[in-house]
Amino acid sequence: MLLDSMVQLIRWIDWFAEWCGKIVAFLCFPLVVALTYEVVARYVFHAPTEWAYDVTYMLYGSIFMLAAAFTLLKKGHIRTDLFYNNWPARKQGLVDAVMYVLFYFPGIIFFLVAGWDYAAHSWMTGEKAALSPWRPILYPFKTVIPVTAVLLLVQGVSELLKSVYAAKRGEWL
Repeated sequence: MLLDSMVQLIRWIDWFAEWCGKIVAFLCFPLVVALTYEVVARYVFHAPTEWAYDVTYMLYGSIFMLAAAFTLLKKGHIRTDLFYNNWPARKQGLVDAVMYVLFYFPGIIFFLVAGWDYAAHSWMTGEKAALSPWRPILYPFKTVIPVTAVLLLVQGVSELLKSVYAAKRGEWL
C-alpha cells in the first residue's frame, strides 16, 4: 500500500514537471520574435531597439532556470558516470538517496531562501534595470529564482523517492 502511494506521488510529480517544462518551452516563441525583430530592425532598417537585449536576456534566463526541474526529470544534468553505471540498481539508488539528502536538498533550500530574499527585496523596492535606457522592471524576472527553487525541490522529492525505490527493489521506476 505504501509503495503504491509512493509510486503514485512520483508519477504525479513527474507529470507536473513535464507539464511545467512544456509550458516554459512556449517562452521560446517570444524570445525568437524579439531576436528576429532586433536583427531586422538593426540590419535592414539601421534602427536598433533599446529593449531587445533586455527582453532576450530575461526570457532566456527564465527559460534556462524554469526548465531545470524538467531537465532533472529527463536526467539531463551533468553527472560523472565512470563507476556509477557499473553498479547495480540497489547501490545506485542508495548512493543517489544519500547524495540527495546530504547535498541536493540543503543546496536547493539555501537557493530558495536566498532567492526569496533577493526577489522580495526587488518587489519591495520596485527595482528597475539601472543600465538600460528603457529601464524595465526586474522583480518578475527575479521571482523566477525562488519559483525555480520550488520546482527543483518538488522534482527532487520525486528523484529521492525513485532512489529509495531502486535501493529497496533493485530496479528503477
